[in-house]
Amino acid sequence: MAARLMSLVHLCCFLWASFSLSQNVGMPHSLRRESENTYGGRWKYLTFINQILQTLLFGICVIIDFAHMFIPATKKSVSSRLLPPRDFIFSVLVFPVGLFVAVTFWTLYAYDRELVYPKELDEINPPWLNHTMHTTILPLLLIELITCPHKYLSKLKGMIGLSIFGTSYLTWVLWVNYASGIWAYPILEVLGVPGKAVLFSISYLVMIGFYLLGEHLTKFLWGDFRKYKK
Repeated sequence: MAARLMSLVHLCCFLWASFSLSQNVGMPHSLRRESENTYGGRWKYLTFINQILQTLLFGICVIIDFAHMFIPATKKSVSSRLLPPRDFIFSVLVFPVGLFVAVTFWTLYAYDRELVYPKELDEINPPWLNHTMHTTILPLLLIELITCPHKYLSKLKGMIGLSIFGTSYLTWVLWVNYASGIWAYPILEVLGVPGKAVLFSISYLVMIGFYLLGEHLTKFLWGDFRKYKK
């Protein structure tokens, strides 16, 4: 019964993540802000990348659940192949990145929305679409944290993985600006070089903190299950 319930939860999360992503991708180009139709497109935005990661995570979860429930003979092989990438994507990417996106967006929005989501976008993006990109991502990752145990790598390996992702994204943002003159976020347009360096450093530390928080909460909820056996 518990397995069926978890499967249903994963299916609902996957459908919602897919719907949110499709609405973001499916918005007509004529309704998008100018920067989304230029170099890098939507891939400039961490929000969009996070939506991709969440949809991928829940897609993997659905495949694992389906195999366990309806094709028992493949349970062992499917688990051995898909559980490690599922746990890596959740622990190293989806939880810290998703939490970072939600917390950072709404913090900056509350302080000065023009730094992250200018008021003019209200005429382009309906409020519900904004919430699918920046609000509902939070309950999705919390649901996954609470309902499904995930094995964590060692702290060093996990933080190296997140650091590689963060560095790659930062390099991409800087390259987009170099190639097109466009900053992905309005806040980067008003900060000087020292301000950008401080912002990037704080963002990195916050994301590492969220990774450690996810590890701690997993240990609290699921005990030693978080560790891979050596």
